[in-house]
Amino acid sequence: MDIPNISYVLAAVLFIVGIKKLSHPKSAQSGNQIAAMGMLIAIVATLTSADKIDFQLIIIGIVIGSIVGLFFAIKVEMTQMPQMVAIFNGFGGGASALVAASEFLKLGSHNLFTLSTIIFSIFVGTLTFTGSFIAFGKLQGFISGKPIMFPGQKIFNALVAIVLVYLSFQIVNYEFIFPGQDIDLKIFYVVIALSALIGITLTIPIGGADMPVVISLLNSYSGIAAAATGFVLMNNGLIISGALVGASGIILTNIMCKGMNRSLANVIFGAMGSSDGEASTAEGTQIQVKSYSTEEAAMIFDAAEKIIVVPGYGLAVAQAQHAVREVAEFLEGKEKEVLYAIHPVAGRMPGHMNVLLAEANIPYEQLKDLDEINPEFEDCDVALILGANDVVNPAARHDTGSPIYGMPILDADKARTVMINKRTMNTGFAGIQNELFGYENSIMIFGDAKDMLQQLLKDLKELF
Repeated sequence: MDIPNISYVLAAVLFIVGIKKLSHPKSAQSGNQIAAMGMLIAIVATLTSADKIDFQLIIIGIVIGSIVGLFFAIKVEMTQMPQMVAIFNGFGGGASALVAASEFLKLGSHNLFTLSTIIFSIFVGTLTFTGSFIAFGKLQGFISGKPIMFPGQKIFNALVAIVLVYLSFQIVNYEFIFPGQDIDLKIFYVVIALSALIGITLTIPIGGADMPVVISLLNSYSGIAAAATGFVLMNNGLIISGALVGASGIILTNIMCKGMNRSLANVIFGAMGSSDGEASTAEGTQIQVKSYSTEEAAMIFDAAEKIIVVPGYGLAVAQAQHAVREVAEFLEGKEKEVLYAIHPVAGRMPGHMNVLLAEANIPYEQLKDLDEINPEFEDCDVALILGANDVVNPAARHDTGSPIYGMPILDADKARTVMINKRTMNTGFAGIQNELFGYENSIMIFGDAKDMLQQLLKDLKELF
């Protein structure tokens, strides 16, 4: 009986069930546990089927990995999840590249298929590693969130890609080009260096507004690299799990692109938020806004019956998810309806707002996606926008010169009153001002989202 492969099939079934459950917040936790069980089965099957293995090193690796994972699981805030996901993608790609490189260095015979797969795994894995850490730097603020461009950048990337293909061809066909000679390791190291370089140069021109797409794309890359490494090792479990990650990442990337009404090529090469946006930002003086206090806002809520909360990255930065839940619970206690409008690309990673609000124990039934919530805005008394910008900008509907033109947005402007909380009049990551801020039915409440909501709750309690 082929126990290892049967175990891999069982693991694959658990992976698929787990991914299916991840599609809804209510079942996501159990889905994660089911998928983790599948991975445990695959790991045990691999270790027990190996001919020669140093279990002492394996145990040391498990202990170190468990400690690091536990530390980050406890210490990392929910607002930092996008950064952590970016790092995990990078580590996944880096691990695949290291395994493939080790197989190359110990390779005894020059097998065409194996060499081709090794080079592909190293290329994708290394690109994912460096690209993911650039994405992490942009999310964390170490690197500017604006697109970083230099003259001839696309030509440079094209030249690097051509040299990579040429050198890879040389490695794969070395014994035919240079009969009787061992593979020149200098060429191999240059391939690694160029793969790392192109991962950087492909990621730095992508603006912060596109980070949800970039993270899901890099996640797909890490899966593809893992699947390629599975072919190098001829390990069915790694091939299956890598293929699942790669496929699900591509599907998610496509969903994110549709959420922005942009093609993947436009995301990678379009550099949203570059020159045009900077020219129009200034300090927002071109838009006349009406600034209100929390006391005045409380009186508006007093007369409202239906409130829709629109969370954005400003909510995440302020860690205001618990504060907004407290305000919502108070309003619900006064027999008012409260819903949450979730845009697919709000925040810095796919599902960022869902995760953030779920962490505050906000009922899943109140979280509505774009298509479900948009018809509700016309019958809404107050749309409370907390740190969102581009995803509620009406310019996406009519301004053909806007970088977000055609992007599906939340119809918050159709509410009777639009209440907007921002710390400043700075633009969003698309680099353009939001014309909604100057609408007749819009009011601004400046300040940190958490502080504003806490003061609003006090004013509401005094009013009621």
